[in-house]
Amino acid sequence: MCRSNYPKFSSSPAALFLRHLSTASRRHPSSRPRTVDIGARARQLQNRRLLNYGLTFSCLAGFIVIVLSTFQDQLVFYITPTEAMDQFAANPTKNRFRLGGLVLEGSIVEPTSTFPEMEFVITDLVTEILVRFEGSVPDLFREGHSAVVEGFLRPFDESDGPATRGPVVSETARAHDCYFRAVEVLAKHDEKYMPKEVAEAIERNKKLIEAKSQAEAAETTS
Repeated sequence: MCRSNYPKFSSSPAALFLRHLSTASRRHPSSRPRTVDIGARARQLQNRRLLNYGLTFSCLAGFIVIVLSTFQDQLVFYITPTEAMDQFAANPTKNRFRLGGLVLEGSIVEPTSTFPEMEFVITDLVTEILVRFEGSVPDLFREGHSAVVEGFLRPFDESDGPATRGPVVSETARAHDCYFRAVEVLAKHDEKYMPKEVAEAIERNKKLIEAKSQAEAAETTS
C-alpha cells in the first residue's frame, strides 16, 4: 500500500479556518485604492510643459539668429566714399558693402611682380578712397568712368604693403587711415552704369562744387 509523500495537515476546525484565511489573502490581494497626489501630478505636468516651451523657444531663437546672420552677410549696400569714411570713423567694422563712384583719372597703378595688387582711387568728387584689387577687371573699367567695387574698408598695416607708392594724384586718398580691399569689381554692359543712390550723390556734389566755385568767383570780382 503506497503512502503519500505530502505532509498531513490537521483537520481541526481552527486549522481549516486559518488555512482558508491564508489562501484567501494570497488569491485576493488588498483592493484598497492607491492615494494619488493631485497637486504633485499637476506640478509635474506644468514643469514638463514649461520645459517643452523653453526648448521650442530656444530652437526658434537659434534659427532666427542663424537666418538673420546669413541675411546680414549676404546683404550688400551701395554707398559713396564720403559715406564709407563716415561709417568707418564711427564704427570701423568689417561689414561688406559696395563702393560706387568715379575712377580718378591718373590714379590707376598696375600690379607688379613685387606688388600683385592693382590700385586706383574711387571718388564722389568730395572724398577719395584708395582701392586695392588682385585679379582681372572688366573691359569697361577705365579712368574717368563710373565703377562699383565690393569689399571691405581696412586700416593700413605693414602686411598690406606700402601706402606711399603710386601717382601724386592719389596722395589725398593715401593720407587716410584706411583703404578699400576689393574682392570684386562690378560692371554692366552700359559703361554709364552706376547705382542710383551713388549717381544722385555725385550729382549733388557736382552742384555743391559749382556753387562754391561761383561764390569764390563772385568774391574775387567784387
